[in-house]
Amino acid sequence: MKDAPTRFPTIHLQGAPSFAEAVSMATVRRAVQAALEGAGKEHSGELTVLITDDAQVEELNRVYRGVAASTDVLAFGDSEETDSWVLSPEAVPYLGDIVISYPRAVEQAAAYGHPTEEELSILVVHGVLHLLGYDHEEVDDREAMWQVQSTALARLGIRWEP
Repeated sequence: MKDAPTRFPTIHLQGAPSFAEAVSMATVRRAVQAALEGAGKEHSGELTVLITDDAQVEELNRVYRGVAASTDVLAFGDSEETDSWVLSPEAVPYLGDIVISYPRAVEQAAAYGHPTEEELSILVVHGVLHLLGYDHEEVDDREAMWQVQSTALARLGIRWEP
């Protein structure tokens, strides 16, 4: 009996044309896959990656998290809302949205001395892990998340240390 092929989510890449054109869909897809594999998860749902500017990230952060500041990546998971719903066998679960500030990614890449594409991979992996329920607010949770993030990034050939 053959093993079923590994399934990965459909990824919707959105954003302002000036940012979205600078981002490779292949890079985003590899980062999503690495995060899922690093976490030992298999998903066939959908998720959206929005590449935008600091102003929009700050607005989303303020409205949804009550934090009046920009950040590099936000993740808005959908699992809590859908857990109580019965989905048909054909339904595709929506994993959530990842919002990345492209200008912040460029700045951080320069500060850390690596390509912007690598920084975007780090941010996508980080966002996917949040969609999977990982958090870094408490020490134990942070250690667990950093371990999975390091494993996922190693799959991409990226050495990352918190």
